[in-house]
Amino acid sequence: MSFELTGKLIVKEDTVNISDRFKKREFVIDVPNDRNPEWNDTIKFQTTQDRTELIEPYNLGDEIKVAFNIRGNKWERDGKVNYFTNLEAWRIDKVDAGGGSTPSAAPLPNQPDALPPEEGEDDFPF
Repeated sequence: MSFELTGKLIVKEDTVNISDRFKKREFVIDVPNDRNPEWNDTIKFQTTQDRTELIEPYNLGDEIKVAFNIRGNKWERDGKVNYFTNLEAWRIDKVDAGGGSTPSAAPLPNQPDALPPEEGEDDFPF
């Protein structure tokens, strides 16, 4: 299932290499809250593998529309179970002044999720 949100780009992190086979990049948008305009929502997204460059053409303050999927993972270590939810961005479009969007990053075809690092490679659960 795919979702879309529109907001102002407020954080753009560098790409992080988790292992030799897995890299990710995070960014955050400020989304107006329809119920209470005084309380905007700050939503963090991530891109992985060859999609880490999708956010590159955009600058802080740009109004963008993000198409994303919701991914959830269960991670067990030392008898403890943790659950993680990620918003995986797969397309980003710049929103013009009239409220419409103009594609400036071509969508990549859907690909299977990247494999996380092998057990014991690092302490990251993803």
